[in-house]
Amino acid sequence: MKELVEILAKALVDRPDEVYVNQVEGEQSIILELKVNPDDMGKVIGKQGRIAKAIRTLVKAAAAKEGKRVVVEIIQ
Repeated sequence: MKELVEILAKALVDRPDEVYVNQVEGEQSIILELKVNPDDMGKVIGKQGRIAKAIRTLVKAAAAKEGKRVVVEIIQ
């Protein structure tokens, strides 16, 4: 899952070397914290959050195949 989020984010931003994904394992779920350069934040979120929602949907679908629950958080 971590690699999927990283690949998607790097494809969207101007500074792909500044994309970081941190995976936090919980008891029932996995939290993926996505951090990008502040200048690229709008590109990852998109208008009205559409791109962020699309990223979350893709990760959720991939996680469902593996029977896991994954949450994607975009942080600064």
